[in-house]
Amino acid sequence: MSEKTIDNANFEDTGYSYTLSLISGKYKPIILYCLMEYEPVRFNEMQRYLKKVADKTLSQNLKELEADDLIIRRVYPQIPPKVEYSLTDRGHSLVKVLDRLCEWGNDNRK
Repeated sequence: MSEKTIDNANFEDTGYSYTLSLISGKYKPIILYCLMEYEPVRFNEMQRYLKKVADKTLSQNLKELEADDLIIRRVYPQIPPKVEYSLTDRGHSLVKVLDRLCEWGNDNRK
């Protein structure tokens, strides 16, 4: 029986770690799911969907997802200001991953 060594292995260098770094946190997966189902979504609609999230927390999560090129923030030049969020092509490519997480949860719910 051969033993695997982890001397040279570094979890931080794996694709799994990178993916988790993009979608980890309490709200990011929910934001992505909401956009997947309802895009485009305005800030207040997102806040209602997430229920008890603070403005600052939601805003920070949206900025991080935008910086990671997973979502697009569109600002319309009107009064009052209108801002909508939607998935980028890169964000849409995560839909398969999120769908599989949903399927697993449905199949393995106790």
